[in-house]
Amino acid sequence: QVQLVESGGGSVQTGGSLRLSCVASGYTDSIYYMAWFRQAPGKEREGVAQINTRGGQTYYSDSVKGRFTISQDNPKNTVYLQMNSLKPEDTDMYYCAANTGQLGLALHPGTYGRWGQGTQVTVSS
Repeated sequence: QVQLVESGGGSVQTGGSLRLSCVASGYTDSIYYMAWFRQAPGKEREGVAQINTRGGQTYYSDSVKGRFTISQDNPKNTVYLQMNSLKPEDTDMYYCAANTGQLGLALHPGTYGRWGQGTQVTVSS
């Protein structure tokens, strides 16, 4: 099994930056992709960024492209989400997710079988 723990959330003003971290533990050799999702109460979970943990290729949603950067530190089993130029509409609970072989779309929640507990990001105007 893979366990994921996120950290780094907080409150910032519009235009500010935050860096989220996700540490994976357990059978990490089984991970093919890692991704970040976000979700507000009553809304669907939205995928924002994905990274291929074996090749480093990245993929972003249009809503964050050019502002967010996903990266990884393999020796530390950690994936990061650097968020710049934050907007109030980026306010959400952010979740880290791991794909261990499930087939599906890059930013679809069903593609990921393991999830972290989430970290809150709040952007004020």
